[in-house]
Amino acid sequence: MLECVKLVHNALPEINLDNTDTSISFLGHRFSAPILIDSMTGGTAKGGQINSILSSVAEELGLGMGVGSQRAGLRSEKLAETYKIVRKNAPSIFLAANIGGAQLSQGLTIKDAKNLIDMIDANALIVHLNPLQELIQPEGEPESEKVLQSICDLVEKVNVPVIIKEVGSGISKEVAIQLEMAGVSAINVAGSGGTSWAGVEQIRAKNVNDISKAELGELFWDWGIPTAASILEVRRSVKIPIIASGGIRNGVDISKSISLGANICGLAHPMLKKASESKDALMVFIEKLLREIKSTMYLTGSKNVNELSATRKVITGPLKDWL
Repeated sequence: MLECVKLVHNALPEINLDNTDTSISFLGHRFSAPILIDSMTGGTAKGGQINSILSSVAEELGLGMGVGSQRAGLRSEKLAETYKIVRKNAPSIFLAANIGGAQLSQGLTIKDAKNLIDMIDANALIVHLNPLQELIQPEGEPESEKVLQSICDLVEKVNVPVIIKEVGSGISKEVAIQLEMAGVSAINVAGSGGTSWAGVEQIRAKNVNDISKAELGELFWDWGIPTAASILEVRRSVKIPIIASGGIRNGVDISKSISLGANICGLAHPMLKKASESKDALMVFIEKLLREIKSTMYLTGSKNVNELSATRKVITGPLKDWL
């Protein structure tokens, strides 16, 4: 639904392109741009290679990063190295550890959570919520009892900010309010519009002849709250910072998300794709994103990201209907 957001052109921007400032502060850390390399990988040899590239680029460009679920790292010191490489390569970036809500429901302890944080010397802990994926996944664990209470415990007992992240189905205003009341420091809405994990798991279920899961995956392939709608719902309901992700592919998408109320934007699949090619390919892609953000700022007369967040916009079509 980001296509339903139209940023209003400013024919008299009264600024120079080179003077636009993309830097931001997020959870007490300085970023050169409102870009987070979003949680995606680790726990395999290939994942370690990808994490090495992602973290090296994040360090060079002054961006933040989140690792993929660290459950494998708790089980194996060898696999833990595929996450630890991130901090080794990027000693100064904002870095977030990651575990799933399903693991909280199954009894992940505070000690385990602290081990995840210590594993990569993390600045924050992400808890990802993926009930739809767990529902469709052949080996899924659709267990969500007491997850909210576990989040409250984490907030109270770990020594870093806790971020809650969906993985592609969005966060509603009702859930956002519950999370803010629980004391979480930020929400990653991760709305529908990007990778459909129901779709991914539907294909996996079909490949292992799990017909019932495959049928569910097909039915719920497009289930969720679109990213743009989720940003607006959450921003109108809570005051804590918002990370926008889910189908964000370019600097205009990032700029639109900022204008809707996001503080920063996460990109996973596009980063993974480029990092799988080479470090240079990833660097070129992110530099392109930066040019696109600065160009959008120039065309809306926004000297900095705060001004971009206040730029005038028009909301049309299905997103207007949703609101």
